[in-house]
Amino acid sequence: MVIDGITYKLRLLPSGIVRKNKISIIGNGVVVDPWALLEEIEEIKSKGVDVNENNFIVSESANLILPFHREMDEIREDAAGKSKIGTTRRGIGPAYEDKVGRRSIRVMDLRSESNLDHRLENVLLHHNAIRKGLGKKIYKKDQLKKELLKIAPEILKFSQPVWLKIDEFKKKGKKILFEGAQGILLDVDHGTYPFVTSSNTVAASAATGTGCGPNTINYVLGITKTYTTRVGEGPFPTELTDDIGEILGLRGKEFGTVTSRKRRCGWFDGVLVRQTIKISGIDGIALTK
Repeated sequence: MVIDGITYKLRLLPSGIVRKNKISIIGNGVVVDPWALLEEIEEIKSKGVDVNENNFIVSESANLILPFHREMDEIREDAAGKSKIGTTRRGIGPAYEDKVGRRSIRVMDLRSESNLDHRLENVLLHHNAIRKGLGKKIYKKDQLKKELLKIAPEILKFSQPVWLKIDEFKKKGKKILFEGAQGILLDVDHGTYPFVTSSNTVAASAATGTGCGPNTINYVLGITKTYTTRVGEGPFPTELTDDIGEILGLRGKEFGTVTSRKRRCGWFDGVLVRQTIKISGIDGIALTK
């Protein structure tokens, strides 16, 4: 993202954070690496962007990405060989697995040491059993708890019940913009499974991912490029593996924000765009590049 000649590479922070007098929110549907978040906040502050409790909120119900999630992501990708998904190796998939498995650590768990202790015991019972089987070093609960409690104040100062804030904004007639981070065809239900992300990326997920009713969303803007791109593995019907694809990638600066991986490029695919319009209930299209 380039604004007034300044480049911002955001991974967790919403893009609205660079706008003055706007409140940015990370909803409950996001899995958050607390260390990566704090690092990103410091990085963007160095570019003159203020991030404080008044303009930034993290849902208290958001689930945390922990070090063993990142390690498990890497282990699986390396072991899969040619069958790998092509993840960012940030631990997102394993963190969502723990969320669905009801053993995850959430932001609100950082408020109570005794509660955090219990939650860590539960999640490590699962992960250490797997790590033992793989011949990996097991995690010590007390050490991980110490590391989490150390950063807890920095995370908790941004923590609020997001559903309540959005309801407050609705009552005041405020304009609310929901931002999705990934393409619809990476949706775990509607995408090119199994080469997908680990959550739902369709427009309707904005409601469940923040705690507001579906009637809150009254307009859906679909963002698409004039050509098609993909990062990682998976089917790509219109992919160009020749010089044209190479030129598209270079001129369009098609490199992943997180991994800097080169994106695969191909012709615009009207069939897929039409499908995603129907799946996500898109009202309008913004063509980029």
